[in-house]
Amino acid sequence: MISADLGKQLETYIQQLVDTGRYGSKSEVLREGVRLVQDRETRLAALDASILRGIADAEAGRTKPASDVFDRLEAKYSAMADQAEKSV
Repeated sequence: MISADLGKQLETYIQQLVDTGRYGSKSEVLREGVRLVQDRETRLAALDASILRGIADAEAGRTKPASDVFDRLEAKYSAMADQAEKSV
C-alpha cells in the first residue's frame, strides 16, 4: 500500500472529484493520475528516441540542406494551390 502526503489543495481537489461522482474513490483518482504520468513518460521516451535518431542521422551526414527541403515544399504546395484553383 502506498501512502502519500498530497497537501491540502490536492486532497481537497481529489475529494471534490469523488463528491461530484466523477470518480468512485480517491484511489480511482490516483490510479488515473499515475496512468496519465505513465502515458506521458512513454511519449517522452519515444520523443527522446526520435531526437537521438535525428542526431545520429545528422552526425552520419544523412541530412539535406533546409533550402532544398523548403524549395521542394514550396513547389509541392504551389502545385496544390494551382490544382485547387483549376477545380473551382
